[in-house]
Amino acid sequence: MAQPDESSKLRERLLRFERESRYLRKDSDQRKVIEEVFDRSTLLAVEDLMSRKDLKELHGVVRSGKEARVYFGEDPAGAPVAVKIYLVSASDFRKRMGYIAGDRRFGRLPSGSRETVYLWTRKEFKNLQLAATSGVRVPRPVAFLKNILLMEYIGTPPEPAPTFAEAEVEESDYEWTFLTIGTLWKKAKVVHADFSEFNVFKTAGGPILFDMGSAVLSTHPQSGEFLRRDVSNMVRFFRKRGIEGKDADEWMDKILS
Repeated sequence: MAQPDESSKLRERLLRFERESRYLRKDSDQRKVIEEVFDRSTLLAVEDLMSRKDLKELHGVVRSGKEARVYFGEDPAGAPVAVKIYLVSASDFRKRMGYIAGDRRFGRLPSGSRETVYLWTRKEFKNLQLAATSGVRVPRPVAFLKNILLMEYIGTPPEPAPTFAEAEVEESDYEWTFLTIGTLWKKAKVVHADFSEFNVFKTAGGPILFDMGSAVLSTHPQSGEFLRRDVSNMVRFFRKRGIEGKDADEWMDKILS
């Protein structure tokens, strides 16, 4: 249990988060956001990550979604880290059970929303490890605890790198995309299952894939369906941007051959 002075410091940090994050929500809505993210269990998990020396500081929100919020943090050496905190209260997680059921890595299905979120966090960490080991560029996973995932920060803090949706894309991005989908399938034995222009960072060093929580093993009963959806999504995206190439069937044949 944290000592009183440590708890006081953490409360001070939360007040700072509220001030720094005010551009996302206004007035009483912001306090609701803070309370939604930082329940008692999450506060204790943040303290544990700090006591374990995985995390030193936590700053403001850099991205906000229905299921999670990403904060800019610092490790003990002062290096930037992305701190992804999944909302335990997010009802959408009930719809995510299909991405967990059938995954032999996790055995018994969770019975409650909190357990589902904790498993989802662990799942994303494991998927990032698998992708990185196979040579796919993803944010380097650092640590996880309960509903908190620490990763390499992509961008120049406090700004995250732009995504494909926010940047100009090129032929090289097109080639990278389908090579990456194929590498995940053949080497990592994983399907992203939510591959889109919103889940790829565009950086000077090349694209970086993120948001790996939905990813399933190739042995998952719906892996083929998810693979085709990923391919179709990206073929459609690049066509909208004026980059033509193989159609979804041709890419599926190439990836599966």
